[in-house]
Amino acid sequence: MVEAESNRETELKLAVRPEDMAKLRSAPAIASRARGKAASKTLESTYFDTADLRLASRLVTLRVRKAGDQYLQTVKGAAGPDGLGRAEWECPVAGPEPDLSLITAPDALDLLGPISAAELRPLFTSHIQRTIRNVTVGEGESASSIEVAFDSGDIRTPEGASVAVSEVELELKQGSPAALYDLALELAQTAPLRLDTRTKAHRGYALAEGRGDAVVKAGKLELTPDTTVEGALARIVRACVTHLAANEAVSVEGKDPEGIHQMRVALRRLRSALALFRPFVPADQYGWAVGEVKWLAGNLGPARDWDVFITELLEPVREAFHRADGHGKPLQDDLDALAAAAGAKRDRAYDSARAAILSDRYTTFLLRLGSWVEGRGWRAQPVSEHSARLFEPVEDLADHLLSRRHKKSRRAGQGFADLSVTERHELRITLKKLRYAAEFFRSLYDDKPARRYIQQLSAFQDALGHLNDVATATRLLHELHDDGSRPEPGEPRAAGIVIGWHARGVIDAESTLVGLWEGFAGAKPFWSKPERLA
Repeated sequence: MVEAESNRETELKLAVRPEDMAKLRSAPAIASRARGKAASKTLESTYFDTADLRLASRLVTLRVRKAGDQYLQTVKGAAGPDGLGRAEWECPVAGPEPDLSLITAPDALDLLGPISAAELRPLFTSHIQRTIRNVTVGEGESASSIEVAFDSGDIRTPEGASVAVSEVELELKQGSPAALYDLALELAQTAPLRLDTRTKAHRGYALAEGRGDAVVKAGKLELTPDTTVEGALARIVRACVTHLAANEAVSVEGKDPEGIHQMRVALRRLRSALALFRPFVPADQYGWAVGEVKWLAGNLGPARDWDVFITELLEPVREAFHRADGHGKPLQDDLDALAAAAGAKRDRAYDSARAAILSDRYTTFLLRLGSWVEGRGWRAQPVSEHSARLFEPVEDLADHLLSRRHKKSRRAGQGFADLSVTERHELRITLKKLRYAAEFFRSLYDDKPARRYIQQLSAFQDALGHLNDVATATRLLHELHDDGSRPEPGEPRAAGIVIGWHARGVIDAESTLVGLWEGFAGAKPFWSKPERLA
């Protein structure tokens, strides 16, 4: 019996335009480093799952690939915390159907779970023309070996649905993952490209299920007591970038407002992470990263603001008036006119957000950030008390950072009932930073008290967020026709109704807000040294 080979696949996937593929194959970044001649082959890979998609639910893919007259069976797990690596097990099989008896590795069997060959069925097949070049990046002991695969073709379902594939895969064979990003940055100088976190399996499942790309929320971060400060910095930044990139496709499509929201959440988490570790990062590196985060957030912000205004503030009022009797018809018309104007404004904001996401600057930002993390760019600084702590366990630092942010939040909320709108907005931002820090470090502590603390914090933060949304609505309504367009006659009256409706709701919710503040102020810290709060 042939034992399936297990290894860790470390690769970077780049989406490219079909018309740029030839240009990239002959790019100086490839031609000047290539070893040997290019090799081309046709790959036909069929992906299998059960009728209830049990493998997909476990984030596992099972495929059989035909290359020439040979068949190769592969089991792959989910992407690792760095977004680059996936566990995989490969072995030859006799034909186009899977042979589960050849999978004997315990880790692979755990991933597959209880499953039989009779339950499997083909879901989709990728037909790819692949050209491979092997290149060396760097020199001497620091050199990295990378396999560059230029893939063109499509993915098809048995029912006839299809989606085109045009991408470049950079797979690390030996060396540092930072070399993948460095090579990608050079390729980006030859032709436009985008970092793509979606595998062929991901795209194939979406095609087979007849759905678009799904919104992805931030996953739970795993740190251990022996994780160093720089190890925690790397994992947290990677997680934020993975969260950001995973929501690109949904945001570009523009049909689900949650996509832009999740990209903005990822950016806020990234900026919060950079601020947490600021003492350990050289000033020029910190300034560049935060500057790019601000640029992107500024381009995504208006789209999110208009989404919130339309769905959470305007629509409830419209629905209430549309349920009313005929006497409310003029007001209904005014609210409909306001909705149309706001919708047009949102469409323009989405155009700007889409342009930013598809821009060369955005791609460069992600690739440079990836290179910085994988290459431990923060080490390029003089030895100091702070830089020396990069190699210490992160647990003690986590205690200190959580205590400091908790105290800052409690100070910002003192006398909560008498705080102004501006002061409550500042409190919300402080609480948001505390929440992100708690989520980053929660795996270092007992889960139950950490979860309870974060849930209590989130409820208070969300309630304050609604106050901010109502305040933002006033600004948006003043900007509604700043492009020179003429408002409909009834729009000002409709705008006043919306603001008044929610202003009354804010007053009614005051006692609830005060109660949430008191609950947070009395919350017991979950970290290991709460005496630091004294």
